Amino acid sequence: MNDIVARLTDVSRVYPPRAGHAAVHALGPLSLELRRGEFFSVVGPSGCGKSTLLDVLAGLAVPSQGKVEFEGRTVAGVVPDGVGVVFQEDASFPWLTVEDNVAFGLRRLGMEAGETRRRVDFAIGFMGLGDFRRAYPSQLSGGMRQRVCIARTLVLQPRLILLDEPFGALDQQTRLLMGDELLRLWRETSATVLLITHALDEANLLSDRIGVMSARPGRFIDVVETGWPRERDSRLAERPDFGAVTSRLWALLRTESMRAMGQGKEAAE
Repeated sequence: MNDIVARLTDVSRVYPPRAGHAAVHALGPLSLELRRGEFFSVVGPSGCGKSTLLDVLAGLAVPSQGKVEFEGRTVAGVVPDGVGVVFQEDASFPWLTVEDNVAFGLRRLGMEAGETRRRVDFAIGFMGLGDFRRAYPSQLSGGMRQRVCIARTLVLQPRLILLDEPFGALDQQTRLLMGDELLRLWRETSATVLLITHALDEANLLSDRIGVMSARPGRFIDVVETGWPRERDSRLAERPDFGAVTSRLWALLRTESMRAMGQGKEAAE
């Protein structure tokens, strides 16, 4: 069995000039191999192309050069079967209940009603939403709405889950607890997970490996192996060696973040 689930080879993304603005070289060239069943996070300064990287991997954006593959097949302009995406923005449908939100993708695929019900029941229970299945998103907290979005992805049984700052709008304590839920989901589904985050402690807690990106155009300047056990949760943050990994990430990122701030100042001028 091939242990590489997804591969980016010499990928770059350049946004063309528009309305008096010059072309923007947002990403790369960079290469990355995602291993089967691993949790990989990407950190980097603002504007370095982290979300562009996820969009290219998901098939939501076409690379300007290079090649993107999922399970040995070229990714070209559409999210491949077997890939699930969760964004930072609340993507739940306000006019649908939790249950109908979670079932939405399966019904669009035309899945048989019994199998849809079985998957939805499992996902709702797994994400701790059983008491709220008839509720509407407006009746839920921000963390619970993100659970709905994750459950909607979970029912599709993706082999690769892509997460773009899914907890960015939550407070620190809720983020840690949602991280525990995400680790449980990762362990029990054996999916490969790629997480985009600004939070170094979050990347440290959740990840087997962490890709550290440069200022724009984003390239990997290092890939940090955390060495954490698979059976981990937020109590890991209490360990002295946890702080050492976070410090290493910041040491790598500090100069790049200063470069990114300079780029932002130049753009404003």
